[in-house]
Amino acid sequence: MRTEQRRKQLLEFVRLRRFASLPELVQELGVSESTIRRDLDYLEEVGSARRTHGGVLYAGDLPKFPHFEMRQPADWPKKRAIAQRTAELIADGESILLDGGSTTYEVARLLVGRPIHVVTNSLPVANLLAADARADLVMIGGNVCPRTGVVLGPYADKMLASIRVRKAILSVAAINEEGFFNNNLLLVETERAMMHAATEVIVVADSTKFGHQSLAHLCPLGEVDCLVVDDQVDPQWRDKVLAAGVKLLVAQNSV
Repeated sequence: MRTEQRRKQLLEFVRLRRFASLPELVQELGVSESTIRRDLDYLEEVGSARRTHGGVLYAGDLPKFPHFEMRQPADWPKKRAIAQRTAELIADGESILLDGGSTTYEVARLLVGRPIHVVTNSLPVANLLAADARADLVMIGGNVCPRTGVVLGPYADKMLASIRVRKAILSVAAINEEGFFNNNLLLVETERAMMHAATEVIVVADSTKFGHQSLAHLCPLGEVDCLVVDDQVDPQWRDKVLAAGVKLLVAQNSV
């Protein structure tokens, strides 16, 4: 069996089960454990799988929701760089909230296999972490948006009101002098409930979001604690964010 074909088969096996042990993979593919280890090293390097104690977890392709399908490929390296910088802010054992944006999904991929408490209103994020034995996962209930797989509305807000976490990591559709925006009124209400539930609020946003406005105003710039961006953000926006008293972290995009 060719290497490429074997790796595809291995990844599909892990994808269907969400977790697979090394002995299972050896038996399924009929190759040595050293070969499986080399394949897993490769899959982990490209972000499709995550090694963990006793085996491997799936951390592969983006979910099939229109919100993810309409992404701009040129912007994806920026999102990955932002996600990497954000994941570095999260300590093992911490409790965090993750909303349903494409950048926060990239953060979730980097958390697979880590001991962490995750609360989310995102079906894709929950599906990614559900089989991870090291993650303590809480799924927010409510109305599901079919375009994004995000749960929102009054039931979600009520549940969030009873939860407390260390960090909330939120994505936004636009940023300007008035603050942060999203394109769904119900989503904004749910994100506000997330902000109230967290000790620290972190917004992740790539440089294409700056200087624009969307349907619903989430909050002024100064109401979040930290903003993680890519290195293509205009210096004037960096100055405005810092002037609002927000900690600004710039992720270096190596691509």
